[in-house]
Amino acid sequence: MERVPAAIADALQRTIEGGGRICVLTGAGMSAESGIPTFRGTHDSLWSRFDPMQLARAEAWCADPALVWGWYRWRMQLVRDAQPNAGHQALADLARRVPLALVTQNVDDLHERAGSTVDAHVHGSLFALRCFACGRTHHGPLDDYVDGQQKVAPLRCTACGDAIRPGVVWFGESLPDEAWNTAVDAATRCALMLVVGTSGLVYPAAGLPALARRHGATVVEINPEPTALSAEADHVWRSTAAQALPQLLAV
Repeated sequence: MERVPAAIADALQRTIEGGGRICVLTGAGMSAESGIPTFRGTHDSLWSRFDPMQLARAEAWCADPALVWGWYRWRMQLVRDAQPNAGHQALADLARRVPLALVTQNVDDLHERAGSTVDAHVHGSLFALRCFACGRTHHGPLDDYVDGQQKVAPLRCTACGDAIRPGVVWFGESLPDEAWNTAVDAATRCALMLVVGTSGLVYPAAGLPALARRHGATVVEINPEPTALSAEADHVWRSTAAQALPQLLAV
C-alpha cells in the first residue's frame, strides 16, 4: 500500500502538533469503494431510461411522485445494502485523535455507520424524510423491498396528507442553511483541509477548499483522478479514499 507522501505527512503532523483543526470534505468517490453504483444505475434498470438530472427536481416530483420516489427508494436500498469502507472507518478513527470537522456532499449514511459524526450534510440525506408541502420531518417505515423496476407511491404526511419526499437537495434548491453555515465555519477555522473523492464541479460546496486556503489552511486533495480542484490544492495524493485514509492514522 502506498505510503503517505512526505509533504502531506508533514502538513498533518504540523497541524496535530500545533493544535490546529482539520476539516474533511468528502464527495461521491468516498463511497464508491463501498460498492454504491453510479447515479444512474445499471443498463437494465428502470432508471437507466431516465436522466437523473431531471428526476432530482421538484418539477419531476410534482409531475410524477411515484416515479421519483421509486428511484429514491431504490437508491436507499442500495445504500442500506452497502457497508462503510476502510476510508470511512479511518476518518472515524482520526476524529478520535484530533479535532476534526466532517463535511460531506454525500447523501448516504456510511460516515455515521462507520462511527463518525457528520457536522454538515450540505446536500441533505436520503433518509431525512420530510413532507413536500409542510416540511414536517418523518421517520419510515422503509423496510419494504424495491427491485429497481417499479414506481412506488410515496408515504403520506400525518399532519397535512401531502406526499413525503427524500431529504436531499434537489437541483434548483438552496442548500440547508444550518449545514452550509457549519461547513463555511469549518472551512474558515481549519488549519488543514482534506478534500476526498469529490470532482469539485458542484457549487457552492466546491468553493470550500478555496475558502479554506484564503483563511490560511493547507489544502490536500485525495483523489485517483485529476479534478477541477487539483490546481487549487497545496498537495495532491493520487489515491482512493479506502487506500489513502487508513495510512494517515500512522502519521
